[in-house]
Amino acid sequence: MSAKTSRPDRKRGDHRRQKEPSEFAEATLSVDRVTRVVKGGRRMRFRAIVVVGNRKGKVGLGTGKASEVQAAVRKATSAARRAMIRIPVVNGTIPHLIEEKFKAAKIRLMPAYEGTGIIAGGALRVILDHAGVKNVLSKRFGSRNKLVNAQATMRALKRLKWGSQSMTEEAVPAAAPEEGGKAPEGVAVKEISRKDAEKMLEDQRRAKIEE
Repeated sequence: MSAKTSRPDRKRGDHRRQKEPSEFAEATLSVDRVTRVVKGGRRMRFRAIVVVGNRKGKVGLGTGKASEVQAAVRKATSAARRAMIRIPVVNGTIPHLIEEKFKAAKIRLMPAYEGTGIIAGGALRVILDHAGVKNVLSKRFGSRNKLVNAQATMRALKRLKWGSQSMTEEAVPAAAPEEGGKAPEGVAVKEISRKDAEKMLEDQRRAKIEE
């Protein structure tokens, strides 16, 4: 017996306990106690909301209910992994402005320059951070419910278009100045407003029609 206990590394199942670290990060938004009225009385359970992402453009949101908190979190994590989506990230920010209304929540996400950070709070901040967005401006209207705001954010991210760059004031310029504060040779960096961009597009359309 002493020979067997002197080698703890030989215990059965030790190789199973060593798991490789996962590339996905998990965050629990909230754990709420929900009550359901049934024939025999009230049935109390826990509802967990979990966000899963690799901070490289993939993020998922899931919910789970169970009689125990740990079981609810496991269900929510599994649901989030199954519902993961891939979003476009351009220079650390989103490619264009997007607005989404879901139930009583309204979300507005806007691109931002490098160094701005994630200007958001609550569920928006957690989801954008796990999606890999480093610079973004946001505004939340209406409901303060975490689940509704998280669902609205996911719907907005899902609508982002790949390879598109809108000509708005919040858009990141294609050629940014160098560290010295000067633009590269032959490249002029100029900010234009949305009205000027629409006017330029309208002039181009008229020129094509006249040709």
